[in-house]
Amino acid sequence: MTPGLNGKRWLPPQRADEMIAAPQIEPTGAVLPAVVLDLDLSDPLPSVPAVAPDGRRVARAWALVRLFTEPIGTLLVDVPHRGLRPADLAAAIDGYLGVTLRRRLNQLATGTIPPAVPIDGITPTAEPPFLTRRREVLLTAPHITVVVCTRERPGALARCLDSLLALRYPAFTVVVVDNAPATDATAEVVRSAARRGPVEYLVEPRPGLSFARNAAVAGAPNRILAWIDDDEVADVHWLAEVARALADHPEADVISGVIVPAELETPAQLWFEQFGGHSKGRGFKPDVFSPATARRQSPLYPLPPFGTGANMTFRPGAIERIGGFDPALGAGTPAMGSEDTLAFTQVLLGGGTIVYQPTAVTHHYHRRDLDGLRKQMTGYGVGLTAAYTSLLLHRPGLWWPLMKLAPVALRDLTDGDSLRVATLRDDFPRDLLTANRRGMLAGPWAYLRGRRAARARMH
Repeated sequence: MTPGLNGKRWLPPQRADEMIAAPQIEPTGAVLPAVVLDLDLSDPLPSVPAVAPDGRRVARAWALVRLFTEPIGTLLVDVPHRGLRPADLAAAIDGYLGVTLRRRLNQLATGTIPPAVPIDGITPTAEPPFLTRRREVLLTAPHITVVVCTRERPGALARCLDSLLALRYPAFTVVVVDNAPATDATAEVVRSAARRGPVEYLVEPRPGLSFARNAAVAGAPNRILAWIDDDEVADVHWLAEVARALADHPEADVISGVIVPAELETPAQLWFEQFGGHSKGRGFKPDVFSPATARRQSPLYPLPPFGTGANMTFRPGAIERIGGFDPALGAGTPAMGSEDTLAFTQVLLGGGTIVYQPTAVTHHYHRRDLDGLRKQMTGYGVGLTAAYTSLLLHRPGLWWPLMKLAPVALRDLTDGDSLRVATLRDDFPRDLLTANRRGMLAGPWAYLRGRRAARARMH
């Protein structure tokens, strides 16, 4: 547990060696949708009690599963009334990830791993290649500037900075961009954090996430920029894995990582994960997107599966080559988002390369209430079509390629087997899908309003 600012603490997902059974706790009748676990199979698996320390009945266990710190997948398993025993977890891991696990273990052994290989407490006979490569990369680790754009959320920012100052990476600076501050709360959090590590403060008076992002780009020229949102915490190896991707892919303009839930305390948070969360079914297989992959993955639609702006890293000059982030997009504008989506698309259309590095992990605190989730789903719809509006206004020649992709998009919206809805359970509020689609209809007009407002602020 990492000490926080102003008495607050950042609590990471529970590790296997931190799980404590609590058989004497009296149930309250309330339900915890899912307990979030961080499991490394080199450690013994835990028991998961059916009753949380606060008395809530634990309905499910969601776990990020690692092998020697390398994330290999996730699982969601129901918790019976007797709780989950280590053997139950082992069976679930084998069912979800057994093929992947055996493939990893075969890389460490001479001969074939038997089908009944033990799931937990795995000990290698030599240093795993994954850890060897990380150690090699860290010997010549490049300096990375981590950027956190924030506006009047000092508690979340403090938690985020706690996690960044705990990173196991030798050469980094954190820049906090205070967007249109109304109070000095953010500045106070940064001053406190700066006494413990390399944290800098920058003000962008114009409201809007893209203005804040562009201010960071202008204030940190010729630097590797890694972006994380203030409602996230970073895995301790986040930057090490970003550096690994940069070293292994010298052609990459952008590195994108995976974003997993930090908690699933409410139904709304679990519903967001059902919809795909921030990962959208991308899984834990590394991938490369470039002009050479355009035949199997269009940069226009479906959107390339490589992440979001809450976990992305740009090499020096990559953002400048696309003209920066569009100030008519992003949080704080009528479009509500998608400045990152447009940037990714522009990189690919400009001949650039994006690498998806799922070992670079951040943990996100999803919105807890249904109204907040509904607003987020609306914002996703608005932002998506707003980004396409921006793209067409700047590159009208893309109109026909987009029209040819329209039947695929329509099928994805209406087909019950599409990636957008295939993971939804019966309890998912269907009005959230309606809100998302209504947002799509509003996106073009939202972009035009935002563009007028952005131009006014730039003069």
